[in-house]
Amino acid sequence: MQDDERRKIARDLHDSTGQTLAALKISISFLQAAYRLDASTLAAVSDIASLADRAIEEIRTMSYLLHPPLLDEVGFNCAAQWFVEGFSKRSGINVKLHLEPTRDRLPMRIEIVLFRVLQESLTNVHRHSESRKVDITIRFDGGEALVTIRDYGRGFTSQQLRDVRSGRSGGVGLTGLRERIGVLGGLLEIVSMDPGALIKVTLPLAREGTTTRVDD
Repeated sequence: MQDDERRKIARDLHDSTGQTLAALKISISFLQAAYRLDASTLAAVSDIASLADRAIEEIRTMSYLLHPPLLDEVGFNCAAQWFVEGFSKRSGINVKLHLEPTRDRLPMRIEIVLFRVLQESLTNVHRHSESRKVDITIRFDGGEALVTIRDYGRGFTSQQLRDVRSGRSGGVGLTGLRERIGVLGGLLEIVSMDPGALIKVTLPLAREGTTTRVDD
């Protein structure tokens, strides 16, 4: 339900708000043409045009992050590469993605969860770890999707690890991951490293139930 709502909001942002801003840009272009000989007014209108451009870019980015159309159109692999490239550019964090190619599309429910694991884990790294690099491996073996996300930052305190184990991990952004992985019977492991931390996700293609394990 949450993913359906995200898809709807993303579509509304793109089709409604995005089109309104595009119409605004057209109107601004008419003003620029009308005041091309009035330097002070043209400068003010140009500033408004720059703000409109920024708003259009922010709406486009927000829409794509809520539900990237690439996920629906060409699948997880392309969406993952697009997201990692954009995240690395925006955050300045060097992300190395090792992604095993797949011949066929994965079930949509699997692709959505894998994308959210990638998205929320990297957001966590950016907000909390202070790591300047991340290594990600995603492969498919024996009917399971296997994901490892390794950062080299601050890692987890003992209290944070206990909170993850008990399900009170909202402060470090893992509650959403646990819930998403749990719906499909997946296993979430968090391992303390020196430096940083390693998140491991095993996601079966068709099984119910959930397990979470945290290793000190």
